[in-house]
Amino acid sequence: MADANTLRAGLVQMRSGTDPVRNLDEAERLIRLAAGDGAQLIATPECTNLVQRDTSKLGEVLRPEADDPAPARFSALADGLGIWLLAGSFVFRGEDGRAANRSMLFGPDGAVVARYDKIHMFDVMLGSESWKESATYTPGDRAVVAQTPWGGLGMTICYDLRFGALYRKLAQAGASLITVPAAFTRPTGEAHWSTLIRARAIETGAYVLAPAQGGRHEDGRGTWGHSMIAAPWGEVAAELKGDAPDVLLADLDLSAVASVRERIPQLSHDREFTLP
Repeated sequence: MADANTLRAGLVQMRSGTDPVRNLDEAERLIRLAAGDGAQLIATPECTNLVQRDTSKLGEVLRPEADDPAPARFSALADGLGIWLLAGSFVFRGEDGRAANRSMLFGPDGAVVARYDKIHMFDVMLGSESWKESATYTPGDRAVVAQTPWGGLGMTICYDLRFGALYRKLAQAGASLITVPAAFTRPTGEAHWSTLIRARAIETGAYVLAPAQGGRHEDGRGTWGHSMIAAPWGEVAAELKGDAPDVLLADLDLSAVASVRERIPQLSHDREFTLP
């Protein structure tokens, strides 16, 4: 049985492209590396199975979850390696025909423990870059905390990181770990990535695990990389310094969550107030 206070976490940093089969092969290679180094919980980044900015080409390869090979591949890996495995997100064809950006947690028996669809859509203008996820993706509408041997695991994806209220609710619902698989752009990553991850850890008194996409992708986009784990007091527990595909490992002391929350019990200090 896993020690509830000790967790070796592994974050997989990728540079996914437009070929889902090749992406899954690369994900498996890195997951096996992390498991070989003793990782008990391994998380991959957002859009693990597919990074495709061209919406017409995206539509050509999207499959419903039930018909996509990615979940079965990850289920077999989790079962075969005896690990908890978070698919940071897979891109599927949703029930309404649009795309779904879905995080999936697999237990060590290969069963799907939880699913989470990204709530907040990345609709922004960044100088020459324009993004409108809401035109292609159906947003989720449900927050998720999954139960693991190390406590509750709150599931979020990328742009969610900017919405602190979601993280507070996840922590108040019992999350000791919060995952933020991401494909942050290079401009926003350089400016905000580390600060936001540490802020969410400080605000929640939780470990925040952020596996990332990194580098120049086949579809032309550039992502920041720098996968990171922030500890409950806000310090950086582990970080990759670049954007190359790699594995980040860290030994986490989950007793730090209760310790920090006892010292600053902010999660129980909410007060009602009127708006100006």
